[in-house]
Amino acid sequence: MKPLNGTRGSSVSSRTQTVRYAQDPGRLCDMLAAIASGRLTPTELLERYAARIAAVDGVVRAWAQTDLERARQLARERTEEVRDGRLRGALHGIPVAIKDIADVAGLPTLANSASRARRPPCTHDAEVVLALKTAGAVVMGKVHTTEFAYFDPSPARNPHHLGHTPGGSSSGSAAAVASGMAPFAIGTQTVASVNRPAAYCGTAAFKPSTRSMSTFGITPLAPSYDTPGLFGWRVDDAVFAYEAIEPAFLAATAGPTEQGTPRLGMPLDPHLSHMTNDMQAELDRTVMKLEHAGLHVERFPSPIDFARLFEVQRTTMLYEAGRSLAALQSEAAGKVGAKLREAIRLGLAIGDSQYLDERAEIDETRATFVSATPDLDVFVWPATPGPAPESLQWTGDPRFISPWTAIGGPIVSMPAGKAANGLPLGVLLCGKPGADKAMCGWARTIAAVAERHD
Repeated sequence: MKPLNGTRGSSVSSRTQTVRYAQDPGRLCDMLAAIASGRLTPTELLERYAARIAAVDGVVRAWAQTDLERARQLARERTEEVRDGRLRGALHGIPVAIKDIADVAGLPTLANSASRARRPPCTHDAEVVLALKTAGAVVMGKVHTTEFAYFDPSPARNPHHLGHTPGGSSSGSAAAVASGMAPFAIGTQTVASVNRPAAYCGTAAFKPSTRSMSTFGITPLAPSYDTPGLFGWRVDDAVFAYEAIEPAFLAATAGPTEQGTPRLGMPLDPHLSHMTNDMQAELDRTVMKLEHAGLHVERFPSPIDFARLFEVQRTTMLYEAGRSLAALQSEAAGKVGAKLREAIRLGLAIGDSQYLDERAEIDETRATFVSATPDLDVFVWPATPGPAPESLQWTGDPRFISPWTAIGGPIVSMPAGKAANGLPLGVLLCGKPGADKAMCGWARTIAAVAERHD
């Protein structure tokens, strides 16, 4: 095991900040085909990413811990299996990065917190990591998270501009993929922690229906929302990775599986007034591309209040976070970040009655939205108000994503061009709860027309 990245929160020079480190890490489906045909071995593939890590992680700082020697041994085993005519699954021999709140056997789960500095290595894998290994993936190590997946930032930088946040909480997951250090990565979402970093770093992501995938072995923040998600450079990569491990969680989704032409909609809500001109322009361009391709986007007045849903998603999350992480209150000064301490304090001050009332309100809001949109499958929406802020201390604005997290369906982040300052922008493709399998096909159809990496 090799620890990386030095002192938390250190600065980079203005000269370094202007250098761009974004790089396409490649297509997962092409990697599998090359491995299956013998044109590429898992060992050769791993060494590509090991070399990229050595070249750029000193400045991008996505990795918390690499485990390349163990990964090399596993890659050799996967190589021998191919020679014997055996493929474990659709991720056979493909390297992956794991957010450092998910347990990986042999590595400590540090959650980017000084309170866990002496935590011993785990003796087991999180269930999502087991699913990846079952599908044949090779774990390269752990990538940074904000502290306990809340808002105290990690050391990770945005590969498109090192002076701008990569987002959070899955900051290292997005940065590793966006800089070409991993072909795909695992993150988690409680508020906006998969879809926002993907949008800020110019990658795609797939957040399955809320709570549809097991969180066993994942450090909790707010258990009613915590959900693993997957990052890839393109929409097809994120969807491919999800489809590879989805059978492990098959019983969790019971929505439609048909993947015909999606019926698209866009709720018009005052909440959208927070968009920058750049984001509005890219959203309009995305819709125009879809409609030119024959995919009509129905604009309709929102049947729900997105600002209110944003508010109650936050308070119910804080209530759960306060109770999940209450033990951290006893840690010495400097062991827990200020933002996390304040979240625990706020969460513990929220009473049971308020929480239960607001959870009921969320359930009613979800039911209202679903019943009001029976003829629509996918909802197009801005991922963020604008590009990644110029800050390493603020992980950005979650207001456009968290209401969809509360609604609870699958959410795809699709790259959608860049702002005037050259930083990426993203669009959300949101489905209804349980529609994960159908969403894979719908997202591919939409991305084929509208995905933009420039």
